[in-house]
Amino acid sequence: MAKIHRPRRGSLAFSPRKRAKSEVPRTRTWAQGDKAKMAGFAGYKAGMTHVMMIDDRPRSLTEGMEISVPVTVLEVPPMNVIAVRAYEKYNGGLRPVGETWAESLSAELARAITVPKKTRGASLGDLQALEDLTDIRIIAHTNPKIITGVPKKVPELMEIPITGGSISDRLSYAGGILGQQVPINSVFSLGDLLDVSAVTSGKGTQGPVRRWGIAMQKRKHARTGKMRHVGNLGPWRPAHISWRVPQLGQMGYQQRTEFNKRLMAIGADGGEINPEGGFPGYGLVRNQYVLIKGSLPGPVKRIVRMREAIRPGQNFVKEPQLLHVSKESKQGL
Repeated sequence: MAKIHRPRRGSLAFSPRKRAKSEVPRTRTWAQGDKAKMAGFAGYKAGMTHVMMIDDRPRSLTEGMEISVPVTVLEVPPMNVIAVRAYEKYNGGLRPVGETWAESLSAELARAITVPKKTRGASLGDLQALEDLTDIRIIAHTNPKIITGVPKKVPELMEIPITGGSISDRLSYAGGILGQQVPINSVFSLGDLLDVSAVTSGKGTQGPVRRWGIAMQKRKHARTGKMRHVGNLGPWRPAHISWRVPQLGQMGYQQRTEFNKRLMAIGADGGEINPEGGFPGYGLVRNQYVLIKGSLPGPVKRIVRMREAIRPGQNFVKEPQLLHVSKESKQGL
């Protein structure tokens, strides 16, 4: 009987726990809106603080009262849009039809890639006449050189789709921002719910007790010298160890996504939120910044990608009412 090939049914949770291929998170699904615009943005994690705000959660025990909320600070300088790329359906997937590159590119871009010709395939003007276009995306990069807390000059490149509206609207919007620097307030608004992706902190090779949370063996098993091993690797037949058996291996440095993180504030001057002595391990925020409710994956200085929430939850008051942002020292003094 022939083997039937089909997609896997069911969740593998976080298995297999491998190291991420790239520190720039990969996003495969994007929310669709009514108006053509960039679907995502990227920034760098600076640290955490807390804000005082009026609780606007419906039916909360503290609704209307002043509460303290932890927030993560991201430094988000404008992103450079360097190319526009169009896709069409092909053989069950997508293939690029053409792309157009900006005339002036930053000098640091040559550190990351070999800059191709200005146009490959159909040009931006020719794409308007095509009828089979399915997706319009831009190629953008970050500007870590202007961030004092991130000691790197090589920009991170990523492909971001243009969502919302018709294909013609998306092409017009993409052509308008080609070669420009796009700030975050033209992509997201105050109070939006975001999905945030980043690569977590790496912890190297760890045993099954810490990696999977299995129980340690009893005190009487100490004579075997195997207190922190799994009790059984499986049967003799078949002579194969299933991937379901908890074993040692890589822990951390894996891409994770936090869903429905509320955008609490967007600012232009980091001096408004810098604590005394700066953020530990990062320093001072000197560019545009955002405050996102709660914690985010990854250590400080790591790139973080944001998108509009693909499955937003409760409806809140659009703009949160912040009363105070803590600027107390985070140095543990």
